[in-house]
Amino acid sequence: KTKSILRELEKKSMLEARRQLSKIVGRDTQALNQEEIITASVESVAESTNDGIVAPLFYLALGGPVLAISYKAINTLDSMIGHKNEKYKDFGWFSARLDDAANFIPARISGLLIAASSSILGKNFKNSLITMIKNGNKHPSPNAGFPEAAMAGALGIRLGGPSAYQGKVIVKPYLGGEKRPVEPSCINEALTISLVASIFMVFIGVFLKWII
Repeated sequence: KTKSILRELEKKSMLEARRQLSKIVGRDTQALNQEEIITASVESVAESTNDGIVAPLFYLALGGPVLAISYKAINTLDSMIGHKNEKYKDFGWFSARLDDAANFIPARISGLLIAASSSILGKNFKNSLITMIKNGNKHPSPNAGFPEAAMAGALGIRLGGPSAYQGKVIVKPYLGGEKRPVEPSCINEALTISLVASIFMVFIGVFLKWII
């Protein structure tokens, strides 16, 4: 889906880019400009690096398929009902807290792997690591801020800020700084960093499996 967003941006099709983005993020996308579409996409890539790759591999190495599947069940449950709005506040709080606990270690590993990957790819390793350390715990989520801040630092762009969810504006702290223009190419760079971080995690998983 993220590649689809990039293709639409390259074609200057903002309407379709917003529509594709709406499939992978929870925020309102109808009024987003190009920069906001790009930063939302990069945030999604960073968070998905943890939720979709690093965390499942981490639990696969620790406890095999059963633990990995259990993690994905927790993560999916949080996506479905772990909301903070009034409708799901009482019903979804437990799944949200359980997901926070399950991602506590993997999210920090994800941030470190993103920083390490940025060094291999010629990005700014130092800025990625420092941004993660300084900004990682500023995010409303106790975990999502670490991979997002690391990615922001690696790319030299600023993530976070105000976002609208079902018409309500939520103001999130900014992560990173504006060291370069926010361009569509940032999405591709984020995907490449995510890929290298994933490869790193495969080797780490094999090592963990070997020593446990």
